Amino acid sequence: MSGIFSVIKNINEFLWSGPLLILLMGTHFYFTMKLHLPQKNILKAIRLSITPEKQEKGQNLSVFATLATTLAATLGTGNIVGVSTAVALGGPGAVFWCWITGILGMATSYAECFLSVRFKGKGEDGLNRGGPMYVWENGLHNRFIGKIYAFLTVIAAFGVGCTTQSNSITQTTSVSFGIPAGLAGFLAALISGFVIVGGIKSIGNVCVKIVPFLAVLFTGSCILLLFLNKEALPAAIGLILKSALSPSAAAGGAAGSSLMLTARYGIARGLFTNEAGIGTASIAAAASRTPDPQKQAYVSMTAVFWDTVVMCLLSGLVIVTNMIKHPDSLTKVNEAGLTDAAFSYLPFLGNTFLSLCLIAFAITTLIGWSYLGECAVEYLAGSRGIFLYKVAYIVMIYIGAVLPLTFVWECTDLINACMVLPNVAALFLLRKYIKE
Repeated sequence: MSGIFSVIKNINEFLWSGPLLILLMGTHFYFTMKLHLPQKNILKAIRLSITPEKQEKGQNLSVFATLATTLAATLGTGNIVGVSTAVALGGPGAVFWCWITGILGMATSYAECFLSVRFKGKGEDGLNRGGPMYVWENGLHNRFIGKIYAFLTVIAAFGVGCTTQSNSITQTTSVSFGIPAGLAGFLAALISGFVIVGGIKSIGNVCVKIVPFLAVLFTGSCILLLFLNKEALPAAIGLILKSALSPSAAAGGAAGSSLMLTARYGIARGLFTNEAGIGTASIAAAASRTPDPQKQAYVSMTAVFWDTVVMCLLSGLVIVTNMIKHPDSLTKVNEAGLTDAAFSYLPFLGNTFLSLCLIAFAITTLIGWSYLGECAVEYLAGSRGIFLYKVAYIVMIYIGAVLPLTFVWECTDLINACMVLPNVAALFLLRKYIKE
């Protein structure tokens, strides 16, 4: 295991220390300029996401349900554990790079989702299906590359969407509640399984009811902590900006880093949490009942805004203000525990509240990602492979609960890197079809 871990870590250090950072940020910047700053229409996009739609027959989702499903797959450990590890390994400046990834990534997300709706197909049940694999097949007439992306998506569903989340659940439950990893993994698999077996309509209904509530609850708690740490907020903002451009030893004992390492962890964790550039958000977008690619692209773009521009920034500010105001709280804290240390000063429940939020977010992510993997399996093997996939996915939730966290995160970075390449290639090859 140590040998495999070493190889994966070396590959990640190469990819995320230059090539992928340049590719992703270049893609984000290119589509931001090409589409004339679609970010400026964020208020319009938010309004579109909550505007009631005409009821139609069938099981295709409303635009808000697709947004909730996307957020279910992205909100979670990236906002809590991911930001914590980014700051611990890359310094406070990683918060800035994570935030920039979200700001510019909205344009890439718009482009991905536009093409996905534009070139969507139909599943064997007659419902809408889409994503980069359908873009490659219907837009570029290359089913082979579509199959490669679909295969990577299945692997990602078991890695990014499954093991990372179940591992975070067991890490949290064992520390906060003393629940054994095996039992926590079994319960997570059981709860998620009840929703997953119901298909996309069941997943959409659960996401619409739970995800907005969780997002508001976590965002409100971050705002409260920032109010309590308000005297440290100006210094925290200054430290983040200074560390982002000229990193030095981080406050509170967090690891210092070079500029490239700071950018690497900030951008990698930003990509992990909002998935702009990976293309997975476009799979959920294509399940929408709307035939308008522009409308769905705007709505889907707001997922990056809420996930990274708002929630990751708030999480990062909470961590850094706590590092400045309560440096003693960081004694013997591991790289994933900076958020936990900050939330210990919450007036109600404290760490228990954070633990419950993380568990709930992780379960919704398990549910949301199960659909993304299901679409990829159907693309590769038809509907006959879906039942086997669901069983394997639920079993993998349990297996992922007992894997080492560091190994899981390194695998996640590698899987993300592999998915970026075919997705970004399709965006540039079909850029003429994308309308602002």
